[in-house]
Parts: sequence; C-alpha cells; structure tokens
Amino acid sequence: MTSDTAAHGSRLPPPPGIRYAGIGDEAAPDLAGQIRAHQLLGWSAIELRDIDGTAVADLDDAAFDHVVTALHEARLDVVCVDSRIANWARPITGDFELDCGELERLAPMCAALGTRHIRVMSYPNDPGAPLDEPEWARRTISRMSRLARQAEDAGLVLLHENCAGWAGADPARTLRLLAEVDSPALRLLFDTGNGVAYGYEAYDLLTELITWVDHVQVKDARAEADGAVYTLPGEGSCQVADCLGLLLDRGHAGTWTIEPHRTVRPHEGRTDAGGNGIDEFVRYGRELERLATRLPATAAARRGVLR
Repeated sequence: MTSDTAAHGSRLPPPPGIRYAGIGDEAAPDLAGQIRAHQLLGWSAIELRDIDGTAVADLDDAAFDHVVTALHEARLDVVCVDSRIANWARPITGDFELDCGELERLAPMCAALGTRHIRVMSYPNDPGAPLDEPEWARRTISRMSRLARQAEDAGLVLLHENCAGWAGADPARTLRLLAEVDSPALRLLFDTGNGVAYGYEAYDLLTELITWVDHVQVKDARAEADGAVYTLPGEGSCQVADCLGLLLDRGHAGTWTIEPHRTVRPHEGRTDAGGNGIDEFVRYGRELERLATRLPATAAARRGVLR
C-alpha cells in the first residue's frame, strides 16, 4: 500500500455487477488531477465532462489526443461522456444545430475513448418566452427523436438524466418520451440527488423508471432555506441507500458514478480554489464504498415488500 492510499483509506469492493467511477471535473479541472483522484480511490473507470473548463466536444485534436493517451496510460476506462445536449443551458427555443453538431463531434471521440454512452437532458422551457406545455412537449420529442436516430447511426446510446428539461422530473413525461422516440439509442441515467433541487422524490421517480435505467450518478443533498446543500452519500434526504438497494433488488448492473457537488461544482463556476477537491472527492468515494457494503442486507430485507 502506498502512503497516498494509506492516507485515503483502503478500497472496499463494490456489489456484484457494479463498477465505481467519478465525474472527473468534480475532483479537479485538469486531467492529471482527475486521473490522480481515481488512482487514489483505486477505481478503473471515469466519467468525462470538462477538461480545464473545456467540454469534451470542444477539445482540439491535440488536447483530445492527450486525453486518450493519458487515460490509456492510467488504465482508466471512460464509461460516459456528459454532453451539453439539451441541457440546462440550452432551452427548447435554442439552436438545435448546436446539439446535432455536438453529437456529430462526439461520435468519433467516443469511439476513441471506448464508450457508447452520452449523457443528455430534455430541454428546459424558454425562461423569457415560455412555450405552452403541449408545444414544449412536441418540440422536445421531435428533437430527441432526431438525436436518437443520429445516435443509432453512430452506434451510440443517449442517457437521459432526471435533471433540467421537459422530462427531467416527471416520470409520466419520461415514459412518454421513451415511448414516442422508441429507439434503443435512448435510455436513462438516474441521479440519486437531483430531486432536492428540482422538487421531487428521487426514490419515487426511480420506482417508475427503473426498467429503463442503464447508468447511475450518486449524489446526496438536503433542502435548506438557500437551496440544496450537498452532503456525503447517505447523510442527506435523497434516500441514496434505498435507491441503490432497489437497483440491486431489480438486478441492475453497471456503473455508479459519484458527483459530489461539494467542494467543486463546475457548472456553477465553483472550482477547486481551496486545493482540496481531490481529497474531498476521494472522501466521497470512500463513503459510497462504505454505504454499499451495507446494501445487500438492506436489499434482502426489502425483497419481501418489493417482490
């Protein structure tokens, strides 16, 4: 055991069929820091969003080649690329070509990175001139259908996150989106911690959508007067253990990716100014490992109710 590993604790194995990863820029803005955080955890997978503040799709050839080489040398697999497609910054009235173009650029990049998965959302309404709900729905489904066909042609899978957008917080809308798009290239990413910020119970949403979930992001939070306060997994109000236990009960296998949102929140402009982002990221990962060791017994006790 290295001194770094000793300082950050020893790795605990995940449940059978589960692999751990983290969204790299939640540990550090630079790729070297993102890799180091995962190495300290002893994890073999990473989820990519930004490198030095630049989205993956916007990296130039030299920068992207460096990413591929560095991850290969670190023996880190990429499990998903978190795109800006249909996200909180791209309302339904915005330029659709931005999304089509980003997906087109990401297709060869994902091939080079060895992943088929791209995180997407489903278009927030226009804050200045909002559409009525039927028109918002129609445009969202039309756009997502075109993106899914584009993804199919490229051998990719779009993972819709329960976050900003028409279908983000409502299971009925999500199921309608999946049914009307009707494509194997559209599946779901379930984030355990988004409900606090978006006003719903994540566990309740998961019970409606679990069949479609291919990928999981782990965060936890509690609601306070000034908004969501993000906690270690299991210390908030998001029923993280119950969500993960339910997934295991239903035979889910795949990657659980941490998105701590504590020291670093790049989308809010919160970077690692204090220099402890990696330490907090590793602490968060270790807490997920500890929480997961308690899940099998919890899940077994729940089976009589769920099945």
